[in-house]
Amino acid sequence: MLIGVGDLMTLLTCHVTKFGTLLFYLGKPFDNNMILNAAVANIIVSILLGHRMDYNDPQFRRLLSLVNENVRLAGTPMVSLYNIFPFLGLFPGSHRTILNNVMEQCEFITKTFVEHLKNLDENDQRSFIDAFLVRQKEEAGNPQSYFHNGNLTRVVRNLFSAGMETTSTTLRWGLLLMIKYPKIQEKVQEEISRVLGSAQPMYSHRGQMPFTNAVIHEIQRFSDIVPLNLAHETTKDVAYKGYFLPKGTYIIPLLSSVLRDQTHFEKPEDFYPSHFLDADGNFQKKEAFMPFSAGRRACAGETLAKMELFIFFTTLLQKFTFCLPPGVTDVDLSSVVGITHAPKQQMMCAFPRF
Repeated sequence: MLIGVGDLMTLLTCHVTKFGTLLFYLGKPFDNNMILNAAVANIIVSILLGHRMDYNDPQFRRLLSLVNENVRLAGTPMVSLYNIFPFLGLFPGSHRTILNNVMEQCEFITKTFVEHLKNLDENDQRSFIDAFLVRQKEEAGNPQSYFHNGNLTRVVRNLFSAGMETTSTTLRWGLLLMIKYPKIQEKVQEEISRVLGSAQPMYSHRGQMPFTNAVIHEIQRFSDIVPLNLAHETTKDVAYKGYFLPKGTYIIPLLSSVLRDQTHFEKPEDFYPSHFLDADGNFQKKEAFMPFSAGRRACAGETLAKMELFIFFTTLLQKFTFCLPPGVTDVDLSSVVGITHAPKQQMMCAFPRF
């Protein structure tokens, strides 16, 4: 099964349209964490399983909570120690919780692709799992094949976790920053009204909306979702700038050092969308903008994530104005400990614009 940009656009539009009604709280304070997680996760679920899950489905909510808990615990000191000294796995701690959560996720995935196998139609591949199982049957006699059940479980689990957490966290930062800087929110909404009116935002519109595009890029730069990236490993001996890196060396690319580089960004510590605008107000790319990492092992979901961020963010600001609840005077831009740089949970209000 091959999914093209057009297919992703249809999928995104479908889920964003359904998601919009969930924020209609008539101005009452709400926490957007689970709502954004569920909405973004349902896109990757549709790709992996071939159907969406109901937002109130206990199994779906349990899976989301497992991912959220693991992301938070993965940044704790005990997990760092366990990664350095694996023998600590014999002792209780947050690392054991993560392992148990992973086992629970794998059990769900295993049951899911077993059901897919029962109803597999090679001529009607409905999902990523279907496509994987078809390829698995084709390579049944190959002992070196990557298409085995263990790999399927890991790939689906990784895609589900990565496909949900970082995008929803970026959107959470985006809404908080729009509340923190209401004039920027107003300017984005003015551009949306001028270019789109009430029409459904499409990814192709980004070229006509330089300020909105710049704001989204600045949200990604400023929020710095994965400051240490994910660990990479050299697959062969490497000589680099006078240093010798043997095969098997772990590499930790410090993305923060690039995203906050003052030689590339005029105000690296501030939220400043003009970083991505030229003197005439046109959108401009920056070489140092690499929230998805770089090279051959950059984020596999970069294209999907970019589409999600633009369509979700634009649709939300098209339909709602976001602000603090009554009595709250300022936005807390501090973060919580975790493997990702996530904002603290905060209540906010959403007022319909139409």
